[in-house]
Amino acid sequence: MSQRVKQNVARLESPGRIPGIDLARGLAILGMYVAHLTVVTSLEWSRPQTWLGVVEGRSAILFATLAGVSLGLMGSRMRAQAGEHDAARAQRKPIMIRAVLIWTLGLLLLSLDIPVFVVLPAYGLLLMIGAFLVTWSGRALAITAALTAAVAPFVVALIDSGGQPERGSAAELVSDVLGWNYPFVAWLAFVAAGIIAGRVIRRGIGPTVLLLVSGVALSVLGYAVLGPVGNQVIARYGADLPAGSTFWALSVFRDDPHSNGVGEAFGSGGFALAVLAVSVLAATTSLRWLLWPVRVIGSMPLTAYTAHLLVWGIWIMVTPGVGSDIHRLHGFLALDPFWPITLGVTAGCIAWTLIWGKGPMEQLVHVVSTGAGEPSGLVDGSSPAPGKERGL
Repeated sequence: MSQRVKQNVARLESPGRIPGIDLARGLAILGMYVAHLTVVTSLEWSRPQTWLGVVEGRSAILFATLAGVSLGLMGSRMRAQAGEHDAARAQRKPIMIRAVLIWTLGLLLLSLDIPVFVVLPAYGLLLMIGAFLVTWSGRALAITAALTAAVAPFVVALIDSGGQPERGSAAELVSDVLGWNYPFVAWLAFVAAGIIAGRVIRRGIGPTVLLLVSGVALSVLGYAVLGPVGNQVIARYGADLPAGSTFWALSVFRDDPHSNGVGEAFGSGGFALAVLAVSVLAATTSLRWLLWPVRVIGSMPLTAYTAHLLVWGIWIMVTPGVGSDIHRLHGFLALDPFWPITLGVTAGCIAWTLIWGKGPMEQLVHVVSTGAGEPSGLVDGSSPAPGKERGL
């Protein structure tokens, strides 16, 4: 048992793994825990007491960006084979299998009827699309990310102008299947940016610092320049504006969480890149050991994410009067579920890591997809090319 524990601890320190990616994934998961399991005050940058509101929306965007990072880390081999149709297709197949598995898991979690937007259906669809983007050049990806962030919010706003689908309707079913609470049309920008980021952080500390600067610049553009345009229109005229009108178009520049506005796309996308860069840089220091529990969560994000929703669902079922209806969400949050669930899942992840290694959900995905070839790292943060990231 002692030897097994040593091997499993060493697994998170292997040359083929970038600890900072585990750390960023862990922060994304914990951010979603806070957003789901606490009452979070809306973020106002001028009021430090509201800064916990940074988790709203941005945690899921960081999670989606990290999907692109994983693809970017494995992209060199696929790009080298892009001219060979059969070889590139063979590399793409296991990614598609993983994407379908994650998408299916997301739909199963939706069946729990928990009042939360489950990100996994959208995550699966984004992986499917990313499997084709991963062989693209950096310039093509940058153009795709920028154009998607600038244009797709208008497409999403036009589609959503008809209002939320009725509960139990065919429209709601389509929305669930597509993970439309995180519309892939707009969130493709985060995956494309993540693929670029994955390539950048492989090059060392210097490029990672530049990634941090770029992320901060994009955040300023989104939150300080673009977002206020839409926010002021919404504050003055409201959100129910005639689709296609001038004020409607200006309102799409908003930056509030889950708005899918242009400001949110640039601001929160830049925020995700900055958090990723800081995590990678921090993990080159002794902080990597202080933050080891967070890295453990990040090493099995699919397990940790699924676990907190399963516990939530069970808690609702065994607690009279709480229910699962969105209007009674505060009845559940009044039970203060954050610390019991967070500490319990964290302890479970640590114990599993020490005794068994790879997370159970990650292992299941591995086993199912391994027959198609195994590019690791899509859901556990490891790199498919051991030794290439030793400097990080």
